[in-house]
Amino acid sequence: MEQGYKVDEDSVLIEEVFGIRCNIKDMSPVAIDKGFTERYIDKGADEDYAKLIKDSYEKVAKDNDLVIIEGTGHAGVGSVFGLSNATVARLLETNVLLISSGGIGKPIDEFMLNKALLDREGVPLAGVVVNKVLPEKYEKVARLVRKGLGQKELNVFGILPYQKILDIPTMREIQEEIKLDIIYQGRDIDKPVQNILIGAMNVKDALQFIENYSLMIIPGDRDDMMDAVCQVNLGRMKKGCVISGVLLSGGLMPRERTMRKLEKSGIPVLITKEDTYKIASRINSMTVKLKPQDAQKIKIIVDMVDKYLDIDKVLSSLR
Repeated sequence: MEQGYKVDEDSVLIEEVFGIRCNIKDMSPVAIDKGFTERYIDKGADEDYAKLIKDSYEKVAKDNDLVIIEGTGHAGVGSVFGLSNATVARLLETNVLLISSGGIGKPIDEFMLNKALLDREGVPLAGVVVNKVLPEKYEKVARLVRKGLGQKELNVFGILPYQKILDIPTMREIQEEIKLDIIYQGRDIDKPVQNILIGAMNVKDALQFIENYSLMIIPGDRDDMMDAVCQVNLGRMKKGCVISGVLLSGGLMPRERTMRKLEKSGIPVLITKEDTYKIASRINSMTVKLKPQDAQKIKIIVDMVDKYLDIDKVLSSLR
């Protein structure tokens, strides 16, 4: 929720980072929340969604030279309620820029499949961008993908390398996304989480696996493991190793003496009623989303777009 409306998180991000000044609701006119699809299939539309989108677009576009409309996935997403990305592009009479993740055959196949849907709607494909190409394969992939897409007569606006840091969550992001309770916020809950370790083994063995910026998932009754984690974070067991946080599984609270040690060490402490395996799986599968406070990540993206994306070519294709 934002300003009393259900809006897409990306709309909030763009508004705050770039200082866009328009009604936040017009930046996300139709919110597809949980149960939306089921309700639509059972009872049909409760509003004229096409009109909502068109009206919001016209308000945003007024007095602006360029409007970027973010899609919701591939060209067919939204077909279930009659408003696929391709259909919306036709409704708003816009060109399309397609983005696919790295590889050689995969992005070419995806672009051609999406182009077929756009062609059916009579929507022009301005060009394509290939994202998340592994740095060690960048030169080879970039050369072959450009050649392959050129053979399909598609404009290539850019090929961007994969940046691992953009996929690394912080403790705060994990807490908010998984909806975990905070026992102690620690000195810095915005530390990155580069490694997740389940602290269910004996302490001596666990110490071999603890790396810098680890999130330790520990059953709440393992006071010995928590004591060791505190010692590591304070530099007494493993020099130069920072613990990003502790997540207590099973809903079990540690002893009061152990809790005082955790607080003294400054480590953020979260808790969940879920078992260790289930919560670790959920964290590993979560999608890391960019937030307005992620200044470092935002700068990396801006610099990467400036270096690898041909903005002049994008703008000229729209004319």
